[in-house]
Amino acid sequence: LRPVSVHPSLVAASPLRPELLDGMDMLIVRELTGGLYFGARSETAGAIGARAAHDLLPYSEPEVARVVRLAFELARGRRKRLTSVDKANVLATSRLWRTVVHEIAAEYPDVALDDRLVDACAMQIVRSPASFDVLVTENLFGDILSDEASVLAGSLGMLPSASVGSRRTAHGLHGLYEPIHGSAPDIAGQDLANPIGTILSAAMLLRWSLGQSDAAEAVERAVGAALDAGFRTVDLWPRDPAAAEACTRVGTIGMADAIVARIGIEVAQLAGMRP
Repeated sequence: LRPVSVHPSLVAASPLRPELLDGMDMLIVRELTGGLYFGARSETAGAIGARAAHDLLPYSEPEVARVVRLAFELARGRRKRLTSVDKANVLATSRLWRTVVHEIAAEYPDVALDDRLVDACAMQIVRSPASFDVLVTENLFGDILSDEASVLAGSLGMLPSASVGSRRTAHGLHGLYEPIHGSAPDIAGQDLANPIGTILSAAMLLRWSLGQSDAAEAVERAVGAALDAGFRTVDLWPRDPAAAEACTRVGTIGMADAIVARIGIEVAQLAGMRP
């Protein structure tokens, strides 16, 4: 699950015109256990001009149904719009995907379903991102589209993710929570990485696995408050010198400290609200 939205104070950090970002709030649901990443593959050595390779893109009906049904449930709890992304004009697995999606759609008559070819969807994400609510797609397409969408939020370092399964906790689903970017070993130890995606992933853990929606919202508000106060890591630094004058440049530790201080305020307020 990869939510994509843009904080108001970071609109200028997005490469899109501000009016295109108005109302943007999408959730990309990426299937994570099938497709090209897990299919058989081969690479053959040989003389230049004679080499070959192949990758198998396998999907079964239960794999598709599992993620699609979750996406419908999520859309039902949001704005009731689901976009299913495939390449059904080319790929057999995408035709299976589309067939299963439409069969399950009959169980959710209150959710509007839209089929979108992946290339057209990639264009629409930058042309009209606010037109999307929930998107569901297979593994490779979801990987590419969510990384594309991340720049709308200002930086790849901003976005959290939750990889959830069907096994339940006392309050939700078991899951693995992490930012959508990699570990960035090239800048390890340099106090440069943006910690916000990691911190917001912890908020998703609170909401999805621990049933602590109030705490999740407190973390999210603390992140927003730190951004509103002008704290910026290098990936978020404004291109406009005039805008930069109102910001404070910090590293990983400085941004984390700014957010933690505001989480403390949120926690104190939550405690004061409890009887």
